[in-house]
Amino acid sequence: MIAAAANLLWLASHSRALARFRHQLEAPEKTQRQVLARLLRQNAGCAFGRRHGFADIRTPAEFASRVPLANYADLEPWIRELMRGERSVLTTEEPTHLVPTSGSTRARKLIPFTATLQREFDAAIGPWIVDLFRTCPGALFGPAYWSISPAIAPEREESAVPIGFADDTSYLGGVRRWIVGRALVSPDVRELSADIEAFTLHTLACLLRRRDLRLISVWHPSFLLLLLDALPGQWTRLLELVRVGSGRAREKELSRLGPNEPAKLWPNLKVISCWTDAHAETGASDLAHRFPGVAIQPKGLLATEAFVTLPFGGAHPIAIGSHYFEFLDDRGTLHSANALEVDHTYEVVVTTGGGLWRYRLGDRVRVDRFVGRTPSLRFVGRVGNVADFFGEKLSEEIVAGVIAQLRGDSSGEVRFAMLAPEVTPTTGAYVLFWEGTAPPSAAKLDSLLCANPNYTWCRQLGQLGPARVFAVESNASEVFLRRMSASGQRLGEIKISPLSRLTGWTAHFSGSIAE
Repeated sequence: MIAAAANLLWLASHSRALARFRHQLEAPEKTQRQVLARLLRQNAGCAFGRRHGFADIRTPAEFASRVPLANYADLEPWIRELMRGERSVLTTEEPTHLVPTSGSTRARKLIPFTATLQREFDAAIGPWIVDLFRTCPGALFGPAYWSISPAIAPEREESAVPIGFADDTSYLGGVRRWIVGRALVSPDVRELSADIEAFTLHTLACLLRRRDLRLISVWHPSFLLLLLDALPGQWTRLLELVRVGSGRAREKELSRLGPNEPAKLWPNLKVISCWTDAHAETGASDLAHRFPGVAIQPKGLLATEAFVTLPFGGAHPIAIGSHYFEFLDDRGTLHSANALEVDHTYEVVVTTGGGLWRYRLGDRVRVDRFVGRTPSLRFVGRVGNVADFFGEKLSEEIVAGVIAQLRGDSSGEVRFAMLAPEVTPTTGAYVLFWEGTAPPSAAKLDSLLCANPNYTWCRQLGQLGPARVFAVESNASEVFLRRMSASGQRLGEIKISPLSRLTGWTAHFSGSIAE
């Protein structure tokens, strides 16, 4: 009853947000101009705003001409100033936190989070939640489990701005944070994040105690599949934990049901929200098979940096009133949100109240329809060569740095080195194919890859196993060229990359896993 009351309060607190968002969907150009004008007006006095003449910018075209497109490396010097305690740097508003996430060209980025950015996130969360509860009202009357972001312990680094959130409800803030806290099944696993077995056991016990669970929200479906796969092996211990936490009645019910039909363990479950696009499609289908009758809600495109799209009315419209968006087509031409075309693919560029100005998010999206006059987008992948099967975000640049370090540590000749995944729908591991003397240790390889926090989290969860080293006997470059040319690439245009997203390389190279 407490969870249901909290859900109803949360729903009521967002009632105006739904009407506002529906109005914005019908007027994307006007809405985006208002968002940009607000951000420029609020931040004209900060160091970044003064340098780029925010006070004199009147149109989106002037904004695009004054402010260059940026990636994290362009903004990092400004963020370093924030860490040293400088004020009014990227925004006139001081950041409350720096939120760590993985980058495409580096192991970690620190994203400024401000009260304005929090409100921008909230402006998208509101319509999403109202639409969810209206579409599936049964989800209102019980608790939910939300796995929002990895509980990665922050690196020790001097910073005047706190790094990381204490918990994920910090994205909401204010009274809504308190309300949501009453509706969540919240296993406190921060102290267990380095021990995957303890993490899994603790999370499963917390979920099994709640027969009344109505909603499960995760990112990649493999996260939930891994939890479910752990049920049989941990069943006896889990029953003991459930008895201690919920009493003998729930323990007896679970004992009778057994661990192999998860849908029966939570008979009131109504919705599972998860990614369903690109590499997540197979896992989402597996969840649908394991939970017949439970709705699988495809998540929108949400990153640490910005809320790009949200599930709404069976589509995924742009969070048009939250941030200012631009889109790059394959020719490098910029488009406003209202000028996108169905079946065309674009790269997302976003400007936020957290201080990311014309920031290339690195995500590619395809327009699948319109909601009102606003495009609905489907995520199709990351820009560039990025392996991201489970959320690990290993880019070619990161992998090249790892291999360069391993080459530097090697005492012998290195003729070929390439990292590639070996994956199943729920798990995988990365293999370094190495031709040369003295292959590096798998432990060293894994340690270097773990500089990427998202890779670390996937390793801790068991989505990725330990990295391995495959010692190639000979002719690795020739084997690589043959396979790529067989796929249709012209031989003269094939480039040997330090990262391949193709699987199955062990069947092509001669050699063995190095001990």
